[in-house]
Amino acid sequence: MPGSRVTRSALAAAVIGATLLAAPAARADRAPTAEEAARIEAVLRENGYTAWGEVEFDDGVFEVDDVIATDGKEYDLKLDESFLIVDRDPD
Repeated sequence: MPGSRVTRSALAAAVIGATLLAAPAARADRAPTAEEAARIEAVLRENGYTAWGEVEFDDGVFEVDDVIATDGKEYDLKLDESFLIVDRDPD
C-alpha cells in the first residue's frame, strides 16, 4: 500500500532525526566524577600546578580553567580521557 510506505519512511526519518539530536547531548558539558577529579588533581600537581578553577568534561576532553603554575602564570588546560595534558593556553 502506498500509504504504509509513506508512514514507514516518516517513521524512519523521525528515528534517525531523534538519534542525531541525542548524540550531541551525550557529549554535553558535565562535571568530572570524584575519581576523575582525583586523577586530574594528581596530574596537575605532578606537573607543577598549584591551583585551578572550574573543571568540566566537554567534547571528549577535560577543560580546566584558571590553572596557576608555580611561577604564578595562569593557563587554561585540556586533558584527554587518559588524563594527559593535550593543550595549554595562556589565560
